[in-house]
Order: sequence, then structure tokens, then C-alpha cells
Amino acid sequence: MKIRELLEQRRSENFALHEQYLNAQMVKVLKTIGFDRQYVRAEGPYLFDDQGERYLDLLSGFGVFALGRNHPKVVEVLQEVLSAELPNLVQMDVSLLSGLLAERLLAIAPPGLERVFFANSGTETVEAAIKFSRYATGRSKIIYCQGGYHGLTMGSLSATDDQYYRAGFGTLLPDFVAVPFGDLAALEQALSGRDVAAFITEPIQGHGVQIPATDYLPGAAELCRRYGSLFVADEVQTGLGRTGKWWAVEHWGVEPDLLCVAKALSGGFVPVGAVLCRQWIFDKVFNRMDRAVVHGSTFGKNNLAMAAGLATLEVIESENLVERSAQMGRHLLAELQQLEQYECVKEVRGRGMMIALEFAEPQSWSLKLSWKLVEAANKGLFSQMVVVPLLTKHHLLSQVAGQSMNVVKFIPPLTLTDDDCRWILEAVSDVVADLHRGPGAAWEFGKTLAAQAVRMKVGDR
Repeated sequence: MKIRELLEQRRSENFALHEQYLNAQMVKVLKTIGFDRQYVRAEGPYLFDDQGERYLDLLSGFGVFALGRNHPKVVEVLQEVLSAELPNLVQMDVSLLSGLLAERLLAIAPPGLERVFFANSGTETVEAAIKFSRYATGRSKIIYCQGGYHGLTMGSLSATDDQYYRAGFGTLLPDFVAVPFGDLAALEQALSGRDVAAFITEPIQGHGVQIPATDYLPGAAELCRRYGSLFVADEVQTGLGRTGKWWAVEHWGVEPDLLCVAKALSGGFVPVGAVLCRQWIFDKVFNRMDRAVVHGSTFGKNNLAMAAGLATLEVIESENLVERSAQMGRHLLAELQQLEQYECVKEVRGRGMMIALEFAEPQSWSLKLSWKLVEAANKGLFSQMVVVPLLTKHHLLSQVAGQSMNVVKFIPPLTLTDDDCRWILEAVSDVVADLHRGPGAAWEFGKTLAAQAVRMKVGDR
């Protein structure tokens, strides 16, 4: 079988195959909002469809493609591994590539982190962090933040405060308690019983791009130390340069006890995740020879994933992508914040290449009526009136920052050029301005989306 030939022969069948064998509802969503493109090629921050049209990807696979797609250095390294006939996943062995990647990760890690556990994804790293925290402290309770997102497997879902994802899946894990993000008094109250294994949070919440006050994360880390709980930083999306630092916790000088990383570490090719933690925690969990395999993941240290991670870190460093993220992010943020002059734009915020535009109900009567009509059909629908024309008119791929949110989020590759930035600024400015011109094509489209949303709700009944 030749994959290229197979793809060419059946290139137009992707939606039909998904309708028949996979998630038909996802196909309906894409067709409803006009996102049903036939992408056939990808290079760096760009996607190309079957008509030869080029798109700028501001979604980057939910943060996976920090290097862009098909980076030649990562491709070269993976091809080298595939042709080297290396022993892989021997299991009763310790592989060299995993040791080398662990060494490299710890060299750039926040102080105090000295051991690495490898997994296959972000949610697996959170599962491991939960287990390690419980075993190391002898406690079971986990504190997490309202509005946070940590994954969709049972443990990580128990720490994800969103009923959209939780509803209908039955009773989740016990001893998980939510506190408001940014509220130190509430966190102290939750920790004061001295029965909490760990407090887990994203340094910047991905859903909504919520940035904490300056004193919050340092204060949270101090409270964890005071009450004997571990501080877990979920950097699955914010890590590896996304926010203009290697790790988002560096913005606040915080030194976590465990740090979760995934997504971008893959180079966009092979799923990989890692938990970086303090040595005493690791030594508690793996405390005897008969416990050497008490927690693991079959494919966690596979050669391709480890090589992809090594290549990714080399590219980030050699191309100065952390500094690039900081500089370009500052420029984009400053320019986009000028859109706050529009009444529907509540706030533009972000760090590095993690930027959000939040929208709110306008004050002028004509726009207010249209807003209420759209939002009555489905909360957060206005934001789709931004992302849809960004794609259909300007060829920018983006998405809302969470369910029922009027927040549009940009997490593009860190490799954007100055021309790409101009593309973004011109496109976003045009779409936002168009939505403020009063009833017209944009709002008519919104009414169409609203009608479809109502029909879907009726159909669900």
C-alpha cells in the first residue's frame, strides 16, 4: 500500500467516511459554520486546500504546532530514527533517547524539578500528577480551579470545571474540590484542613485566556507550602514558549512541585507528554524495586516521541522562538487592543502567542437587539460571527476559547512572520468593524446561525 496514492484516490471522501464511521456530529458542525474545507497540504503556519487556497492557522491544533506543521528539522530527525533500526519499547530496558530528552527538559525546567515521567498526552500527565501527589503526601483531596481545563479522561475530567464535558458521564472521582481562579482566600480555606494532596492549575487558563493577578500564583505556591500540599502547574498548553517564556510560571517566579507538559513537545508528529517533578516525590512513588513499574505507559518512552521532543527543543532554542513569541505577541496584543474602541469588544488580553478577544453586549440600541437575538439562540454564538468570516473571507483559522463563551482565542505557531502579523491585524480589524456597522450581511449570517442552533436544540428533544 502506498499512502500517497491512497490519499490521492480517495481525497474527497473525508467527510463521508467520518459521517459513516466516526463522529457524524462533528461533520455537521463543520458544514454548519462553513469550516468544511478539503485541506491537502500543510507547511509551517499555513494550510492549503484542494483549490490551492492558503490559510493561516491561528489554532495550531489547540497549541500542538508551536513550530508550525512539517518542520524540516523534526522531519529529518524522525526519518533518521525510522531508518536506524533502533530497538524500541523493549520495556525490560532503559532507553537512551528517553534519558536524553529527560536531561534536556530538566535543563530548561523551573528550579527544583529533577525527575521526569513520560506519557502520551496532556491528560495522561495530569493523571500521573494526581496519582503521584496522592501517593507522595498520603492525602487524597485535589483542589482545582473553576474555569480550568485539564483533560477528558476520568481523573483529569474530575479536575475540569465545565459541565459541558462532565455532564452524563456519571460520578467522577471523589475528593476533588473547585475554588475560584484567582481567589487566595478561598484557596487557603480549602487547604487549611491539611488534607489536600495537591492544588492543580493552569498558570493562564486556556478556556478564555484568563490571566491571574500578579500575586495569585506566588501566593498559591506559598499556601501550598504552608499546608503541606503540592503545587501542580498544568503547562500542557502554556509551556515551551507559548506565553513568551519557556514556562508560563516564570512570569510570576513560581517554582511548582510538579509540572505537566505535552502538545508542542510532539513537534506536531508523535504524541508525547511529560511530568517534571521534585526528586522526593518520585522517590516516594517508586520507592522500592518491586514498585519500579507501579505507574507507567506502554508507549510513553517510544523512540519516535523522544526524538520528536529532542528535535522540538532544539528548534525552539536555535530559532529563538521563546523570544520571538514574546516580541511578536507584544506587538499583536498592542495592535489588537486598539479594537477595544468598539463597543462589542470588552477586552483584548494575552501573553506571548496566547491572545484572546472577549466580546460583550453592546450599548447602542440597534446592535443590542441583534446581539440579544443571536445570544438567545445559543450563548456564545456571537463569537462564531467572528471566527466564521475570519476563515471564509480572510482565510484565518481560529476558534472560540470555550463553550458558551464570547471569547475568540489565537494560539498560532511561534514562527509567524511580520507579513503574517499584518494579515491577522487587517483581517480581525475588518471583521470587527463590519460587525459594528449595524444590521447587514454579518448580522444576517448571525441570524442564520441562530436559527440553525434553535433547530438543533429542538432536534435534541
